Amino acid sequence: MKIVIAEDEQRAREGLREMIRSLGENYQIVGLASNGRTALEMIQEQHPDVVFTDIKMPYLSGIELIEAARSQNYHTHFVLVSAYAEFEYARAAMQLGCDDYILKPPMKDELKRVLLKIETNGTGGREETTESLRGQFPEAHPLVKSTLDIIESGYKCNLNQQHIAEQLNITPEYLSYLFARDVGQTFSKFIKSYRISRALLLLKEGGVTLKDVAYETGFTDRKYFNKVFHEVMDMTPSEYIDSLNR
Repeated sequence: MKIVIAEDEQRAREGLREMIRSLGENYQIVGLASNGRTALEMIQEQHPDVVFTDIKMPYLSGIELIEAARSQNYHTHFVLVSAYAEFEYARAAMQLGCDDYILKPPMKDELKRVLLKIETNGTGGREETTESLRGQFPEAHPLVKSTLDIIESGYKCNLNQQHIAEQLNITPEYLSYLFARDVGQTFSKFIKSYRISRALLLLKEGGVTLKDVAYETGFTDRKYFNKVFHEVMDMTPSEYIDSLNR
């Protein structure tokens, strides 16, 4: 399996290389890139099976790198390596064609899990499946899975934790505890991230105004949509649209 690592911090880049090498001879590091532009050139030259990429890099971000590779019909698997503070950003990026994400600093067992999953799906092309929210958290409490179902089907509506708790016949406090424990973030942060992930898909398809995207993803106020978009993506909606047209 041929692997490229895209990471602007030298210590992190070399550390990830050594950790992957320690997993066995099956994993061949064919390129180390300190920025997104160099990583794209390596993809074009080496045709790697997997690219591990940071999110924030010079020239091309991790998301822009994925989009550029997809637009050129490279079927490389992508794994985002994200700092905890960028967790929502990473989750949104999953909707753009990323296979998985791991948190910094990466653990050897986590790297092994991700690579084995990709090998199981087959190298040379990302498995095209649409996984439900509950499918992303198979070990979650049944009440959390029900909450995820409600979010997935009703994210365009005015959802809040109080109403969902009433539907499930539990207290908001108990739902808050279960959700944070099993999903890894608060209900509020999760639904913001999920709505923005849906907005990204609409923007990528094109032909819609930002006002329409906001309303289609559960935001009744355009300014609030812009604010949440920037919180999750670290860029404005207009900047994201510009990145699609590069």
